[in-house]
Amino acid sequence: MSTRLGRRGFMEAATAFTAGLSANLWPAPAARAASAMGFDDARHLLSRTSFGVTPAEIRVLESLDHSVAVDRLLDSPRREAMTPAPGWLGLGPAELRRRQQAAESERKQGADGKKLDVVRPVQEQGRELKNWWIEEMIATDQPLVERMTLFWHGHFTSSLMKVRYPASLFRQNALFRREALGNYATLLKSVARDPAMLIYLDGMRSVARQPNENFARELLELFTLGEGRYGETDVKAAARAFTGWSVDRETGQFMERAGQHDDGEKTFLGKTGRFGGDDILAILLAHPRTAETVVEKLWREFVSLKADPSEVGRLAALFRESGYEIKPLMRALLLSPAFRDPANRGALIKSPVDLIVGTVHVLGLPVPEKTGLVRMLQGLGQTPFDPPNVKGWAGGESWISTHTLLLRQQFLRRMVEATTVAPMEGGMQMANRPNRRADRREQLPPADGSTMQMMEPPRPVEGRSLRGAGQEARLGPTLAGVDGPLLVRTLLPRQPVDGGDANGTAGAVVAAALLDTAYQLK
Repeated sequence: MSTRLGRRGFMEAATAFTAGLSANLWPAPAARAASAMGFDDARHLLSRTSFGVTPAEIRVLESLDHSVAVDRLLDSPRREAMTPAPGWLGLGPAELRRRQQAAESERKQGADGKKLDVVRPVQEQGRELKNWWIEEMIATDQPLVERMTLFWHGHFTSSLMKVRYPASLFRQNALFRREALGNYATLLKSVARDPAMLIYLDGMRSVARQPNENFARELLELFTLGEGRYGETDVKAAARAFTGWSVDRETGQFMERAGQHDDGEKTFLGKTGRFGGDDILAILLAHPRTAETVVEKLWREFVSLKADPSEVGRLAALFRESGYEIKPLMRALLLSPAFRDPANRGALIKSPVDLIVGTVHVLGLPVPEKTGLVRMLQGLGQTPFDPPNVKGWAGGESWISTHTLLLRQQFLRRMVEATTVAPMEGGMQMANRPNRRADRREQLPPADGSTMQMMEPPRPVEGRSLRGAGQEARLGPTLAGVDGPLLVRTLLPRQPVDGGDANGTAGAVVAAALLDTAYQLK
């Protein structure tokens, strides 16, 4: 049975099993070729590079050597999404603004001060964009590419809340996917010209007579050097260098306004010249600290929350020597002794995307409409295309609080019940939308293929006991026919924290594993 834990209780429980228990938790590996990874190593590799892992996916890799498996994961990364793009991509920002203004005007015409329920294009496109990416994360046959796309989204943050032109966020997402395992220098140069970034960090309004420092500041602090490696004079010099880089308000495309550029002499990081934006980027890419910043972030994302300085230095040197090629860096990272160290297994907390997209993938149950999943991601603090601030998501232990831990348990409980999760009271309330009622009716189909009665799921309320909810998960084809012990080893990185019987029915074993504290880890 699951136990509700506060943040401290969760971390203590997680620390207890990641620190100590070892040899007798899982059965000794079966005899196999000396170079074969085995089930648990393959599971670990996939759990860090995918969204959820199924027994069949583990079986594909378990007989391979670790390096061969890593090469297979990195081979021929998909540079375009599988999911068809939304149909409104061709709509320019000027036309979108006109339609939005018309909708807002119509919306205000309600009686008694109540606004009419009118579809507003910006909000509707934003909803479709988020659903589109969740669909891609679930459907993709190369989840590592999507993981990296999400990583770059958190590194080069932009948000629909400010940009308000979903097509530009879609194109930025496509850029992150094209260079997900490509080249960081190419990615950085493209991001500096990216319309969504120029809008988000006010670059489009930066002109010679009044340089805006927002992009320059985040470029130095978040994208390259990191805090404490530069001065205010460097920020001001960089801001002047990028003046004139803007966005065409009619087409939404990048444009360079030469007349608005400050062509004067600037001193940046000890170098002096009549620098433009590309000169600033070149100086930053030549600085050793840029590679270290990227490697440290990747380390915390894929290996552990505590970076090893000597390993970061080794990987950063490799990164620079390769000309900032990302694939060789990821290969070295995944082959590093630290990645395979048992102490780092189950040592990372699943992000909300890991938890929700991964659970849907593992259970193998179709979710035709994704708005309910996006709504839950919002409640847990990781809404795609809407990071909380310029720093993106802090990740790590910040994913767990008393509030989010309860929501996580509620989501998993509803998955066990094969229903969707309705928003909680308080912070989870969403604005009314034309299709919201239909979204709430979204249901996962029963395993027996019968028609599920469309009814609103029970409304979870903070503090309400979840006792009495279903005790068996509905299983899709991904878990069908797998015995109990193997189901537990598939779903949990280490021994269950809360106990559980691996000899029960498959649905009961999966339900217990999903609700176990260890399931929150990867």
